[in-house]
Amino acid sequence: MLAYSKLREKLNVESLNGEAEDLAFLTHYLHNYTQGETDSFKERAQKYFDRVNQDLNIVSEPELQAMLPIKWDVPFPSPKIKEFSFIDLFAGIGGFRIPMQELGGKCVFSSEFNYHAQRAYELNFGEIPFGDITKLDTDIVPKHNVLCAGFPCQPFSISGKMKGFEDTRGTLIYHVFEIIEKRMPDVVLLENVKHLIYHDGKRTIATIVHHLEELGYQVSKKVLNASDFGVPQNRERIIIIGHKDRKFDFSKIERRSKPVLKNFLDKENDFEYLDEPYTILEDQKRQDSGLIFAGYRNKTIRKAGVRPGTEHLSRVHKQPNRIYSTEGIHPALPSQESSGRFWILHEGMVRKLTIQECYRIMGFPKSFKMIYSRGERYRQIGNSVAIPMIKAVVKQIKAQLLN
Repeated sequence: MLAYSKLREKLNVESLNGEAEDLAFLTHYLHNYTQGETDSFKERAQKYFDRVNQDLNIVSEPELQAMLPIKWDVPFPSPKIKEFSFIDLFAGIGGFRIPMQELGGKCVFSSEFNYHAQRAYELNFGEIPFGDITKLDTDIVPKHNVLCAGFPCQPFSISGKMKGFEDTRGTLIYHVFEIIEKRMPDVVLLENVKHLIYHDGKRTIATIVHHLEELGYQVSKKVLNASDFGVPQNRERIIIIGHKDRKFDFSKIERRSKPVLKNFLDKENDFEYLDEPYTILEDQKRQDSGLIFAGYRNKTIRKAGVRPGTEHLSRVHKQPNRIYSTEGIHPALPSQESSGRFWILHEGMVRKLTIQECYRIMGFPKSFKMIYSRGERYRQIGNSVAIPMIKAVVKQIKAQLLN
């Protein structure tokens, strides 16, 4: 049995070598050839191999067959016993895949446009996602039970330009609808920023729901907060679930009490301390969200036309100048800022989260492997999903919709 790590050395997937799509075919073939319970899937798997063997000439088919099954020595191999199948669209670094696999899901297809995210995904799952969904041949997408898509949020976020479907990225959801129409999965699981429900006078969310209903799905939606699922982060996201026969009951999802940020922090590390003047408030009040505003940097950004007491807040989200106490929770990790974090007050000192702490408060396991680029790591985690929240949702999807 050949270990994937050995094959990986030969493939040179670290750089992808300009052949990401061909390597996507190969890694999908290696993962899914044993899924060939039906002739149609076997034919598709054979097409994967024929494509990559023709272009890369890595190994002959008899030689490859002799190596199978591959030993998946990666941090997150597929479950040995498949309970359901799913596809991972706009896969990012695998925030959906980790909890789905933990609950018995077998990923049969993945797609992610960003090169750096593709590399991180391959490093952890041994699979290179297919690229641009707008150029995807939907014929290569296998049938599946659950479609997962954390489709790009920038067009709908209050942090972005809010152009919605006028924005090119906003139209990507229509390519998801094409896959749904072709494969008609039992369940559709979509995730986006909270502001999607208000965008364009609520017409954007109404359009998404309408399209799903036209495709024959009963749709349920709700805004969930990661802090209700065991991680100290005020991260609100809308979850949209469609099923062919019945609506999903969000009230059955198991929630947990809000944790405290200080319990998730490193004991020792090369911390980035604030080395400029700042003010710590004597009266630090806990907000309903669990955030505790502890102070601010003494940096005046604007004065004219602002309310008293807000002179030290930044133009951008009014957040980067704020300091939050670790007795509460952390604001949502952003993807737009290369630093990816805000200032925290911990044991009398003001600093930022380390990259390890960022991944921890998103629920990523210690075994998750990160790529080398610091800026990309912060962007990737800011674009990801809170794993414990997704896991709690999928548990109920299994219980309510897949039985």
